[in-house]
Amino acid sequence: MKIFLIGYMGCGKSTLGKPLARKLGYRFMDMDREIEKNSGLSIPEIFNRYGESAFREMERDFLRNLKHEENLVISTGGGAPCFFDNMQTMNRLGTTVYLRVNESVLASRLTEGRQKRPLLAGKNREELESFIRKSISQREPFYTQAQHTVEGIGIQVNDIMNAINSTR
Repeated sequence: MKIFLIGYMGCGKSTLGKPLARKLGYRFMDMDREIEKNSGLSIPEIFNRYGESAFREMERDFLRNLKHEENLVISTGGGAPCFFDNMQTMNRLGTTVYLRVNESVLASRLTEGRQKRPLLAGKNREELESFIRKSISQREPFYTQAQHTVEGIGIQVNDIMNAINSTR
């Protein structure tokens, strides 16, 4: 089984993915870290050298290469579900869980590390909130294709487990 955690930057995909994988006895993979490892470049370097479209192709290729992997919890990049047929691929390969967190909480969480995120770098708090609001409205149609949605400020591993187990 593969469990794909999807949602906007800062929603907790990596933070919750690691303990979820431990609890299940699965391996954890962070899509962005794997892309960095495979390319030898950081995400900002990929964006600067090759552009967002090349990065999105790397995300697609990462997903395609997972078809023979099992027992994984994968933290996807926030935009990964929105490009190519990535959302359909994830739904076909495993279980998808959308971690939905409101925009003001995301802005608070992302304010500190925004310079490390290519899409947020250089934005002040007001610009950040506006950008998040606009992006979520564009991404929501993809995110809501997930098989499960868990929402709230304090999402816990057990909330994800309960959502997944509710349809088994």
